[in-house]
Formats: sequence, C-alpha cells, structure tokens
Amino acid sequence: MQGAWPATYTDAMTSHLPWPNRFAALGPAFYTELQPQGLPQPHWVATSPACAALLGLAPDWADDEALQVFSGNALWPGMRPLASVYSGHQFGVWAGQLGDGRAHWLGELHGTAGGFELQLKGAGRTPYSRMGDGRAVLRSSIREFLCSEAMAALGIPTTRALCITASALPVRREMMETAAIVTRLAPSFVRFGHFEHFSHNGRHAELRALADFLIRHHAPECADAAVPSLALAEKVARQTAELIAAWQAVGFCHGVMNTDNMSMLGLTLDYGPFGFMDSFNPGHICNHSDERGRYAYANQPNVGFWNLHALAQALLPLVPGEPEAASEKMLAAIGIYREVYAPAEAARWRAKLGLTTERAEDAELINDWLGLLAGERVDFTLAHRRLGTPAARDLFIDRAAYDAWSARHQTRLGFEPAGALERMRAVNPAVVLRNHLAENAIRAAQQGDFSEVERLLRVLSTPFAEPENPQDAALPPDWAQELEVSCSS
Repeated sequence: MQGAWPATYTDAMTSHLPWPNRFAALGPAFYTELQPQGLPQPHWVATSPACAALLGLAPDWADDEALQVFSGNALWPGMRPLASVYSGHQFGVWAGQLGDGRAHWLGELHGTAGGFELQLKGAGRTPYSRMGDGRAVLRSSIREFLCSEAMAALGIPTTRALCITASALPVRREMMETAAIVTRLAPSFVRFGHFEHFSHNGRHAELRALADFLIRHHAPECADAAVPSLALAEKVARQTAELIAAWQAVGFCHGVMNTDNMSMLGLTLDYGPFGFMDSFNPGHICNHSDERGRYAYANQPNVGFWNLHALAQALLPLVPGEPEAASEKMLAAIGIYREVYAPAEAARWRAKLGLTTERAEDAELINDWLGLLAGERVDFTLAHRRLGTPAARDLFIDRAAYDAWSARHQTRLGFEPAGALERMRAVNPAVVLRNHLAENAIRAAQQGDFSEVERLLRVLSTPFAEPENPQDAALPPDWAQELEVSCSS
C-alpha cells in the first residue's frame, strides 16, 4: 500500500487517504475504540515543518479542516480512533492496568521515512484514564512539542510532534490552566507495558500475537531466529542501551522511566517531567515528584536495565523449554544491554572530547573531566560547547585544576587528526531545551503570543549552530533555579 501513495500529500488528498491502523487488526483485547473529545473553539499554537516533511505533507497542510481534526472535533474518512491498554511498573512498583489515559490513535500515514502512527494526546477521557480527566494543558503540550523536535534535531531516537492546538477550555492541575492537544507520531507506540499487561494476566495467546505483530512490522529480522522472542528481547536491549547512552551524553533526564514509558523501538517516549541539566550533578533529579531519586540522571542506565528485566519476565512465556533454562536464555538476551551500553557511552564521551580513536588513558581522562564538572557544578552544555577554547576556563573557579586537566586533554589530542574543535562542535550542542527557555515560551503562549514557541522551535532545529540570539546559549538566569517540573508536567 505504501508504494501506491504519493511522496507528498496535498490537503485534498490527506482527507481521502485510507488511514490504516495496523494495531487495530490485533483485535479488541488490545484497545477500546472511542471518539476523541474535541476542544471548543480551537486554534493553532504551533506546527513542525520538519515533522510535516517527514510525513510528506504539503507546506499548506495546516488549514481549517486539519485544525478540527487535530483538535479532536472531526475525523477524516478512514480514521479509526482507539486507546490501547497496557500495564506496567511505576517507580519500581507493579501498578496493574494502565493504558492510553489521554491518547487517541488515529491511524497511519506513510511518509518519506516510512509509516507513522498518529496520536492525539490530550483529547479527553478513555477507559484507561483512571481518575484523570484525559486532558493535556498548554504548558505540558508546549514542552512535549518542543522537546520531541529538539531531540530529533540532536539525532536522538524519539517520538515526533506534528502540531499543537489549544483552546480556552479550563483544566485543573496544581492551578487552573487551559487545554491543548499535541499530535505526536512514531512508527509504533508499543511499550514494555503492553507486553507486561498480557503476560501478567496469563493471556499468552494475546502476548504471542503482540510479539508477532511487532516482529512482523518493526523487527522482521527477528522472525527467522531460532526463538524470535529472544531475538526481539535482544534487539530492544540494544536499542535501549544506545538510547540511554545518547541521553547521558547531552545531559537529558527523562524523569519518569516507568516501564509503561519505555518504547519497544528504543524511542524517547512520553515527555513529562523531563529536563536538560544546567549545572552538572550526577544526582540531579528533574522530577519534583521523584522524592527518592529513583530516576536521577546517574541512575538512568541502571533503571534501563531494570526495566528490561521486567520486559524479559513478560516475554518469558514465549520461550520454549523448561522454565529455568528459558529464563537463563532470556537473561542472556537482555544481557546484551551491558555489553552495548558501556562502549556506547564511552564512544559518545570520547566524541565529545574530540577523540576519534581509543587509548588506554581515555577512561581516566573522561572520568576526571566529569569529576571536575561535578565538583563545581559547572554548566554541562556550555562546558562541552566551549571545550578547546579559552572560554572554557572561565567556567571554573579552580582554574589550576582545569588547566591541569586541559593540558592532559591537549596531549591526548596530539594523537588525533587535526580538526578537533570542529569535531567537538559537531556533537556538543550550543542550544538544548533548557527549562527556562521552555518557560519563556510557555508564559508568552499563556498570554496568547505563540511567536516564542515558533522561534524556539527554529533555534532547536539547528542545535549545533550558534544561535542568532546569544541568550539562547547562555547560562540560565537565577530565577530558573526555582523552576520545578512534576508528573503533572
């Protein structure tokens, strides 16, 4: 079917596409079909040209008809909205049944980079909302929209965000706010928690059907393995290791790495209380609700492995043989995580220091650098961006300690090809979505001015270029230290 579709959709064609939803073919045990609850008198907040291009949409796709569709008030023919059921571990504790509490799957488009499922996030209650209202607020929607596109520009696997629509509809969180909907997309939104749900409830036929579905559409190379479920577990472990190594290298903290927020495709999924570190602190907790620091920055690699153990347990009924032998095979499959993670992380740190080769002294050089940053709580993004320039030294109080490390760094670069500064600039971003940048855009938007959201999106789309406004790449203001994000974000 994909080959029969055009490379670029016009507005008229978009409304007459088949909008397949392959997930729906799994049957009603996996979801509930229901209509979105639209926004009254919606308006556009922002659209992502890069994401629209990924889908092959025409430049003028965001018309009045699209506004109604992506605000939950209308459906194009063929759209079949549904909310999926899953379960999961939240903060390390089994939480039972969860599900798409505020997300409605619309269907799929096949664009320039393959097929993408589209979801409305914030389009009202579903059977899985529990005590929630199924809504998203403008504040959190802007954060997810900007960070989804920022992460993509950084080259980090992520769900994408096509647009935000909003309304004056009141929504209560810690205070009264207004409603918004993010249209987000991914090749698949299947999570670890989908598998946990059916395994925990002893529904092994559905568990196998889900694994077969994922392998058929997203991991076909696993189909010919002796035990496809083991091959799938190993692939997910590899992708998760690479993903978290990428997070660590840019100082990104997810904030709520529950198993129901872990993608089976190794994508950054569910932007809630996330944050990019300003001052480097391995113990940094970006989620105000995470009182024990389970998801602190330094814990993310181990939490990823913990979550893979939960997935492994869920997939175990699909492994033939005696339980003990099957368990050993599954643990070996996800054990690839540790084999992949350490070299993936080391490679990224070497790249950030301008190194293209590997030498015995690199590990100590990297560890001492991170120790310097942590000891003085030096700004993470600026320190790496300024490496190799005199401006880096100005970030440190203990100049002698920095000078000593810098001399070792320069000696190490002597074994490398020329062009270290250019290499470092290519991997160390000038701009990331710091909390205060997002907050400035949010405050303006709450007053009806969406220009800062659009401007910031443009800046974040080229993170390795120096921004026109130096403040986008400057130290955060003092008031930024008081910003807090929680699970309501």
